[in-house]
Amino acid sequence: MLLTPWLQSLGLPYAAAWLISQSVFIVILSVALLVMLAFLLLFDRKVWAAVQIRRGPNVVGAFGLLQSFADFIKFVLKEAVVPAGANKGVFLLAPLVAFTLALAAWAVVPLNPGWVVADINVGILYLFAISSLGVYGIIMGGWASNSKYAFLGSLRSAAQMVSYEVSIGFILITVLLFAGSLNLSAIVRAQAPDIRHWFVISPLFPMFILFFVSALAETNRPPFDLPEAESELVAGFAVEYSSTPYLLFMCGEYLNVVLMCAMASILFFGGWLPVVDIWPLNVVPGVIWLLLKIWFFFFLFAMVKAIVPRYRYDQLMRLGWKVFLPISLAWVLISAGYLFAIGRIS
Repeated sequence: MLLTPWLQSLGLPYAAAWLISQSVFIVILSVALLVMLAFLLLFDRKVWAAVQIRRGPNVVGAFGLLQSFADFIKFVLKEAVVPAGANKGVFLLAPLVAFTLALAAWAVVPLNPGWVVADINVGILYLFAISSLGVYGIIMGGWASNSKYAFLGSLRSAAQMVSYEVSIGFILITVLLFAGSLNLSAIVRAQAPDIRHWFVISPLFPMFILFFVSALAETNRPPFDLPEAESELVAGFAVEYSSTPYLLFMCGEYLNVVLMCAMASILFFGGWLPVVDIWPLNVVPGVIWLLLKIWFFFFLFAMVKAIVPRYRYDQLMRLGWKVFLPISLAWVLISAGYLFAIGRIS
């Protein structure tokens, strides 16, 4: 996309220049995400270790910086074991579906003004659709494993994700009411120029708290990682997986976690916008501000994992349906009434 004018100046037709530009941007974005994911995994383990007053990974590379890459090589070189009674095709397809959908969700995430694969006007709906489809990868993996533990774990995970998607949907509606657009870039621009206009400072602060907790449940992160914990005996829907298929499931899960961190930054914390619109803060590239916010929210995810005890499954479902859903629905009505009263909507 950013290379299109330059490629056209070389004599390429617009269609070819656009296609090459988009392909290059997609490859760069995918590689950058996967490399950042390696260091986020290390960061997650380091934070957990620091809370428990231990060192964490510190052997492979300086300060353990290459630990994630060593783990990657280990997973790739191990044999992929397929259970004898499993549906082999679906069993191997499930982690690929989960990983591909997690990566595809980043197509509409704006990293900077103009730095987005698809700047569509219904970006929020696209993300909601992709997150809903992500359930299928987990269900496929649990069913194809031909294991009662895996199947029950996949059902619990699907029920949990669907339950909290409802609340997230109403939370997004409150943001859309204030921004007046479904486009993620427009949502960021609606919070310009600095922190005084960010939606987290507005009446949407309670919705940010609900979004953060719902994001933990939506991505199966502690204290809501019940489908994977299963009383610490097995790994839920992934119990029969090993080697590269298991790696794809885990990479997909962490990509969803980083996506939720990016969404929290874009929806409530101004995305690529600086904290204060003054020099030298406003000369820092917007993508740097977005990355700093993503890493901050990932740090919060890691701290929750380290210090908050795990919920029981009935507590988890009660929180989603009896607490978050009524509050988010009520806040939609309150936000709409407020905006109607001040003449922002009619």
